[in-house]
Amino acid sequence: MTPEPARTRTAPELFERIAANHLRSRPGVTLERVFHNEGLKVNAKLYAFVSHERLVVKVPATTASRLAGEGLALPFEPRTGRQMKEWIALDSPATATDERRWQRLAADAYRFVAALPAPKPRKRR
Repeated sequence: MTPEPARTRTAPELFERIAANHLRSRPGVTLERVFHNEGLKVNAKLYAFVSHERLVVKVPATTASRLAGEGLALPFEPRTGRQMKEWIALDSPATATDERRWQRLAADAYRFVAALPAPKPRKRR
């Protein structure tokens, strides 16, 4: 079996490609500044962004736990010790298989977050 070619895209490049596809093909998607990066939102709810050369996506807690257990993702911690149960981080893609996993999980995150109830309006102070 022939090994896969080396990575052709950096994490930000692949995220930019994924974002362009989601903005074009998925209803309600916006690209906004979040956590010092660009992030994808659906119906004003964040579902994917890149942080430190990793794709970070929101998926069901059971999926996040399974992927972390299989060694395919890491639990996302926005601050050390502050693990978020529905968020996972995937290392920068090294192969075409990794790139496809990023694309599939971004699509899964979109579907998961799009199905969540709308956020409650914040009270103004």
